[in-house]
Amino acid sequence: MPAPFIFFRGPSRHSTVRTSAEMRAVSSKLHGLLMQQLRGTSQLNCNASLRPLSSSAQEAFKRAPEELSDHNYESLQVTSAQKHVLHVQLNRPEKRNAMNKAFWREMVECFQKISEDSDCRAVVISGAGKMFTSGIDVVDMAHLLQTPGDDAARMAWHLRDLISKFQKTFTVIEKCPKPVIAAIHGGCIGGGVDLITACDIRYCAQDAFFQVKEVDLGLAADVGTLQRLPKVIGNQSLVNELTFTARKMMADEALDSGLVSRVFPDKDNMLDAAFALAAEISSKSPVAVQGSKINLVYSRDHTVDESLDYMASWNMSMLQTQDIIKSVQAVMEKKDTKSVTFSKL
Repeated sequence: MPAPFIFFRGPSRHSTVRTSAEMRAVSSKLHGLLMQQLRGTSQLNCNASLRPLSSSAQEAFKRAPEELSDHNYESLQVTSAQKHVLHVQLNRPEKRNAMNKAFWREMVECFQKISEDSDCRAVVISGAGKMFTSGIDVVDMAHLLQTPGDDAARMAWHLRDLISKFQKTFTVIEKCPKPVIAAIHGGCIGGGVDLITACDIRYCAQDAFFQVKEVDLGLAADVGTLQRLPKVIGNQSLVNELTFTARKMMADEALDSGLVSRVFPDKDNMLDAAFALAAEISSKSPVAVQGSKINLVYSRDHTVDESLDYMASWNMSMLQTQDIIKSVQAVMEKKDTKSVTFSKL
């Protein structure tokens, strides 16, 4: 990318005015560093991102969670796990986190708030109790399928509206610009698969299993699994097998198929890893991370040419961020990039 496009910018109200000579010197230095890295001759430590978390970072995600007053729900518990990271917990352990009427409404409200939360940079979703979720609460939801009247068109219209609302419950996760990490233990059944396939990253414990359960209830999955699972694992034959049989996929098979990226011995180890990952993500530029998520989702559903055009339109404004200058200066000064303070987004 041409250095002048990025760095020759007029001073903002937050920046210090520099002379044109100073700006040229800074631009030249930064451009030289970037070109050196592109040629593969940089002596900087390229494995910095693989270093273990510092003790202070480890302590950050082990601190007691702080409940948030603006997230008051019946089926969910939302806490501030650490700086810039929220923990959304499915919170009906006595019902195996079955998805009741409140859940379908509250997930939308929750993630709409998270999307607008300028302090949040990453989210971890987990389940309280013995499993992630047993799926839809059939008893609690049964009455919703009792359509009004006896006219087929009007009943169909009612059901279509209902299904669309249920679909939004998980689409709101996908549309949330903050990366969402699913941390799964025990059963992830039915609607649970719809939920996790809308997330960006999936970790699981060794005891986890996954079931596309809907055919056992006499219906086709209709809130996201059939649309997202094939794109997540890239194996249509396996998706068809899981969907038509409702069999369990165990943790190791989930890892091999690409449904999850890592498997851990137990829930505690998995959550520690999920929060460590969230801490790593939240230390990066939110402009870069959230822009990356939006473009990854767009690219999944569009051609390469369309996606490149969208990316060019996106970065024509995003490349003007101060985050680039802050990040590159930290690298030039051989500072830990986690020490960079980025503005809220």
